[in-house]
Amino acid sequence: MTSKYKSWYHPYKAEKEFNKKTAYFSMEFGIHQGLKTYSGGLGFLAGSHMRSAYNLKQNLIGVGMLWKYGYYDQGRNRDQTLQVNFIEKNYNFLEDSGLEVEVKIHDNESVKVRAYVLKPETFDTAPIYFLTTDVAGNDFLSRTITDRLYDSNEDTRISQSIILGIGGAKIVEALGGADVYHLNEGHALPAFYYLQNNGSKAQKAFTTHTPEKGGNEERNGHHLNRFGFFGKTLSFEELQKEMVNGDGINYTVSALRMAKKANAVSKLHAKVSAEMWKGFENTTEILPITNSQDQNFWQDKEIRKAWQNKDSKAMVERKIALKKSLFSEVLHQTGKIFNPDVVTIVWARRFAGYKRADLLLYDIARFESLVTNTKYPVQIIWAGKPYPMDFYGIEVFNRLVKHTKNHPNLAVLTGYEIELSKKLKTGSDIWLNVPRITHEASGTSGMTAAMNGSINLSTNDGWMPEFGKNDKNCFLLPEMDSSLPEAEQDEMDCKNLYEILEQKVLPTFYDHPDAWNKIVFNAIDGVIPEFTSERMAKQYYQELY
Repeated sequence: MTSKYKSWYHPYKAEKEFNKKTAYFSMEFGIHQGLKTYSGGLGFLAGSHMRSAYNLKQNLIGVGMLWKYGYYDQGRNRDQTLQVNFIEKNYNFLEDSGLEVEVKIHDNESVKVRAYVLKPETFDTAPIYFLTTDVAGNDFLSRTITDRLYDSNEDTRISQSIILGIGGAKIVEALGGADVYHLNEGHALPAFYYLQNNGSKAQKAFTTHTPEKGGNEERNGHHLNRFGFFGKTLSFEELQKEMVNGDGINYTVSALRMAKKANAVSKLHAKVSAEMWKGFENTTEILPITNSQDQNFWQDKEIRKAWQNKDSKAMVERKIALKKSLFSEVLHQTGKIFNPDVVTIVWARRFAGYKRADLLLYDIARFESLVTNTKYPVQIIWAGKPYPMDFYGIEVFNRLVKHTKNHPNLAVLTGYEIELSKKLKTGSDIWLNVPRITHEASGTSGMTAAMNGSINLSTNDGWMPEFGKNDKNCFLLPEMDSSLPEAEQDEMDCKNLYEILEQKVLPTFYDHPDAWNKIVFNAIDGVIPEFTSERMAKQYYQELY
């Protein structure tokens, strides 16, 4: 039987305003707990985009990678510290599209790339084509290219970019081609070179996602050229034109030079990005299109009903029930019984240095005073996955595990994926977000937390300047001068965090429940519809495509 997904196909007629054929390339897609093709925020964002594209009947498809071992499975060693596990994944619900292309990688002229499709009706998304090199006819090394998301081996990472970029572009061609090729971050940059080499008139669009170095890859141009990164072997003169910072190819700079339009993921990030890349010639203007999340997927239905009716009693009752659900996971993982009547603070995201998971521990004496306070008791939960080779992030995770082990009201959870993320957002009272200013490009977890009655306690970074009304819909730390030494910023932010907790957050929660509920409702009012992915998906068509 021939798959209908062997040509450009949607189960609906695209709406006229969204009729332009668009292929959206992303290294990760966070669609469902049972589909392990994501690591965190970038994937959650792409997943919400695909759901909204489906709901809006947009003429858009996703192009991603079918990771054999996913990102990694987060377990524990005997002493409860972090354990990285790579376990093979199988997805019988994906359909073999029947599409297979060949891509040149280094000395291998014909690495086979096969596309499996996530049908729209499976999870109510736009069609997504997942690429794999684990294909009969490929040699062992070629078959392992699509093993692990964000593989730590540089040559494998380069190969992954070629597979997603050139392999993905060839799959889109086989489907009939697209009017717009949109790269979600620079991982699929070879797609732009491939289109350029073939004289394609299709529009190139690009989203830059972070000011952090890891999301703006830069590699030796000669090495990339030998690998076939550019779709053909460039002459020395051609390569020189692409290089920056000596012999480097910066994926973001190259994408900004080739894209007709580009966007950052918040208004603040657009300013930061413009400053970052202003020294490079011939780059396109960077528009602000703030990241957002899908309300239907992330917001608890009973929370929504209580908000729509402005029913404080129903909101409190539902939060208690959701906290109990979260606390059963806490008990399961840590053997600790949490109290649903106690204010619960959650820090949950990737363990990266600038996100400062352990900011509360920068003043141990004050921390001990906070967590042993009987007048205003607190419960704190940390969760998140460091990159498997980020030894600093892993050390912070392990230090928190050791420090919290003997506290009955503190927990560090493993397995921070979609389902746990939902439980933490719906079951928390406070969503703690403390990146150093200008480092967090967007921070969509705070949006979905706010949708579920969890109040943001945050530095004024990423999306917060567009949303935050201090003491009205969130609690904001005073802004630090980002040019100060990091140690100074950390010391002052830690001090301010404690003052806000002790003087505002805890007294409001315990002594003024009506005021607390007003902040909860104000936060949901502020986040919907402005920070929902329907707005974002529309804005992409209107401003980027």
